[in-house]
Amino acid sequence: MRAFLVTACLALGSLAATTTWAETVDVANVKYDTALDLAGQKLQLNGAGIRYKFVVKVYTAGLYLTTKVNTTAEVLAAPGPKRIHIQMLRDIDGNELGKLFTKGMEANAPREEFVKCINGVLKLSEVFASRKQLNSGDNFSVDYVPGVGSTLQLNGKPLISDPIKEPEFYGALLRIWLGEKPADDGLKDALLGIKKARR
Repeated sequence: MRAFLVTACLALGSLAATTTWAETVDVANVKYDTALDLAGQKLQLNGAGIRYKFVVKVYTAGLYLTTKVNTTAEVLAAPGPKRIHIQMLRDIDGNELGKLFTKGMEANAPREEFVKCINGVLKLSEVFASRKQLNSGDNFSVDYVPGVGSTLQLNGKPLISDPIKEPEFYGALLRIWLGEKPADDGLKDALLGIKKARR
């Protein structure tokens, strides 16, 4: 009887471990939940990956949508809330990161879209410029909720008092990683759930 109970407990423990593992995805030792709730809706992890600069790991990023898709056009057209979550893997100057994001948005967004979201771009730049440094382990999320706008959180705390209203801003932001000139081709594939071996 004791042997049966031990075996049963071990089996249940193994099942629990498997379930826990299935609920997160590990990217460079950063755990991404496979699902989360935002604005009363369930979001799924569409994909997650690493931003490299040459061979250096800079940060991880995970994209959450209401349904899984595999193209940039589908991401931008996806209904409901969205989240991009980034965790730093090394220290970086906040002002430098803000400039890189602005440059990435301008390089990838259609001109008319970029013009419409310029207020949001400036607000994003100000937020990062106000932080001297983002440290390894820091994380930030940018959420989009239809009818509300985009909000920013650093380590779970709001960075701006009012949402960025223009919906074009979030599309331009996502194009940093998913546009024609993405920050990292491998990360683009990872966020779109396309599995390719890194060269």
